[in-house]
Amino acid sequence: MKVLPLFLKNRAEREPRQKLGPFRTDVRVYETPPENGLRVTWLGHSSMLLEIDGVRLLIDPVWNERAGPVNWAGPKRFFGSPLRFEEIPVIDVVLISHDHYDHLGKETIQRLSRLNVLEKSHWVTTLGVGRLLQRFGVSGERITELDWTQSVRVTGSAMGAACEFTALPARHFSGRGLFDRFTRLWASFVIKGAKHTVFYGADSGWWDGFAEIGAAYGPFDLTMI
Repeated sequence: MKVLPLFLKNRAEREPRQKLGPFRTDVRVYETPPENGLRVTWLGHSSMLLEIDGVRLLIDPVWNERAGPVNWAGPKRFFGSPLRFEEIPVIDVVLISHDHYDHLGKETIQRLSRLNVLEKSHWVTTLGVGRLLQRFGVSGERITELDWTQSVRVTGSAMGAACEFTALPARHFSGRGLFDRFTRLWASFVIKGAKHTVFYGADSGWWDGFAEIGAAYGPFDLTMI
């Protein structure tokens, strides 16, 4: 009750003091594989393009103008994506950590499902989210849903390299409306390539599980929290 009025009425609580962006990604960088095998491009919020040992993946991609059930309401992004839709390179895997609007935008998924550079992409997500992806245009045969501690190995189409995705617990929740909270799973992920290992915490709050994950699956070359 104390925080909500500040969030809704106090502009200082909702907007940065200085304008952010615009940021631009030089797409020529994708013409050459990363020299050490690992490279990450931040695309705003939790959206990232990760290149790991010959596999290229999009993580929680959101190009929507707003995070919400409609395109005229909800939190508005502070700047456009540094990478335009028509600039997206060939993608091997799309990783969706959970169903919240700021990580899973209907309009974005619909557009991605029609892009030629994603026509051979595999989609990895959590239990229950696959139905949403299918509803938004992704073919069911291209989707793998994971429970916590389950893994899947995916081979990329571009360079023939493979990496393993393991879904792990996270301190968070799920739901896109008033009545579907906890009906779909949320997760953090370990992404393991031939030489590098990456941890993506997604929206996890701080918890003791970080230490357990690090001990069991680390060390990590990159952590994204």
